[in-house]
Amino acid sequence: MIDRRDFIHASLATLALAGGSLSGYRSAIAGQKITQDEILKFDAKGQITLIHVGDIHSQAKPIYFREPSVNIGVGEALGLPPHLTGKEMLKKFGIKAGSPQAYALNSEDFGQLAKTYGKMGGLDRVATLVKAIRAERPNKCLLLDSGDTWQGSWTSLQTRGEDMVKIMAMMKPDAITGHWEFTYGAERVKELIDMLEFPFLAGNVISTEWEEPVFEATKMYERNGVKIAVVGQAFPYTPVANPRWMFPDWSFGIRDKMVQAHVTKARADGADVVVLLSHNGFDVDRKLATRVQGIDVILTGHTHDAIPTTVNVNNTLLVASGCSGKFVSRLDLDIKDKKVAGFNFKLMPVFSDVIAKDAAVTKVIDETRAPYEKHLNEVIGTTTNTLFRRGNMSGTFDDLICTALIDKQDAEISLSPGFRWGPSLIPGQDITNDDLYNQTAMTYPSVYKLDFTGKRIKEILEDVGDNLFNKDPYFQQGGDMVRVGGLAFDMDASKNIGERITNMKLTRNGKDLEAGKTYSVAGWASVNEDTGTKGTPVWELVREWIKDKKTVDLKSTDHIKLTNG
Repeated sequence: MIDRRDFIHASLATLALAGGSLSGYRSAIAGQKITQDEILKFDAKGQITLIHVGDIHSQAKPIYFREPSVNIGVGEALGLPPHLTGKEMLKKFGIKAGSPQAYALNSEDFGQLAKTYGKMGGLDRVATLVKAIRAERPNKCLLLDSGDTWQGSWTSLQTRGEDMVKIMAMMKPDAITGHWEFTYGAERVKELIDMLEFPFLAGNVISTEWEEPVFEATKMYERNGVKIAVVGQAFPYTPVANPRWMFPDWSFGIRDKMVQAHVTKARADGADVVVLLSHNGFDVDRKLATRVQGIDVILTGHTHDAIPTTVNVNNTLLVASGCSGKFVSRLDLDIKDKKVAGFNFKLMPVFSDVIAKDAAVTKVIDETRAPYEKHLNEVIGTTTNTLFRRGNMSGTFDDLICTALIDKQDAEISLSPGFRWGPSLIPGQDITNDDLYNQTAMTYPSVYKLDFTGKRIKEILEDVGDNLFNKDPYFQQGGDMVRVGGLAFDMDASKNIGERITNMKLTRNGKDLEAGKTYSVAGWASVNEDTGTKGTPVWELVREWIKDKKTVDLKSTDHIKLTNG
């Protein structure tokens, strides 16, 4: 009997002898080899190594994660990475269809390739890669985390982030910044930071009362004789995307002039290289790199992009390392005369079946999950579809949530937030409580049912659409587009606010959405304290719906037609 590890390692010649008739991407699959040594293989360069992770969202165990098939860039980002998907993305980076790299980085043939290559991530596997890099480059490495680490699973919700603090402590990061961390509330964030043995850097967060920094902005490190300044940048729009009442005394913002001041001071203090540890999002950091001088590297997070090369903007290297523990980035820098004279980079995919577990990290993961394991492993249904979340406009797991909201709340329309976090499931996979919580585990999960006019519904969609498609990245304030059930519409990303959305119709009867008419709307995750926290948690409603269905078989829909001019 051959297991997946052996199959992944099989050669094309062996498969040809066994069958000989496979073609296309199936042949390409068999021709690939994946080993831990091959993943780690790297041409070392220069004096220092930056190891980067981000947007882990509490995914301590291996997962499936389908990358977006729709990721539209607007303005100056039109047609640039990370806004290339599918075959266009594979062509841009010279990646062979059906290869391990294609599976890790792309949505093409995801369901089939997932059955071949298996799950990805697992923080005990990430730890193995990090330890190996450190062993190769003693006293030359920094491990930096761009945040969104403490939220996204049931165990993190129940321990209020402490499980991830314990797990990540085993890897000994050198710094972290934040975003969803703040949704545990200001006091809890302070408690968790007190548990850390490394700094929480967020120089753009200011006390509203005293107009003073809340967190440390910069940390200076010395590795192999090189002074490295790391400047932290938390998500600038946390009070817009998440509940303001959770951190009422903290003010956020991009504050690029303040970032410039931090960079200038770091240089004055003797920094040979300056790294921005950022949760701005890729396009925001692309613009910031043109406005702030003296940053050598931006380790970017928030938008969950996985780009297999660095992107050079104004002599600043941008690194995007994906999400959910799927990748570890390694960037080696050769520093001469306080400048980057050369570098080598690799985005390392974390193939769970071929990377050895770090036993100590596995032990902590198992211990943190033990009190909840039986409940998490309960099977509540099965899916015949690939269930995924990530994508500009829609995701099938969000379609499931939207349908459940309409059915269980007896509503005409449903709204679900465009969160980027949440792993995927492949066809035929059981749906467990763990899978459901991985899409919904947050601190303001209540469902609601409200009446909105057609005019108000359009205003909501236009406002969220502007957060996503405003041509100025500094005004892109949220995640992906709000997910919608019961409503079809056309959206032109190239237009301005108020003009993007047209042809709005109810899907149940094809009738136009009328501006002056009132409709019942079901939703969840309101940033209003009473609406977001005082009702039934969304996972209870969705779990009942899945159990009723037993088998989830979502029909493909084309209720949203997206264009870009």
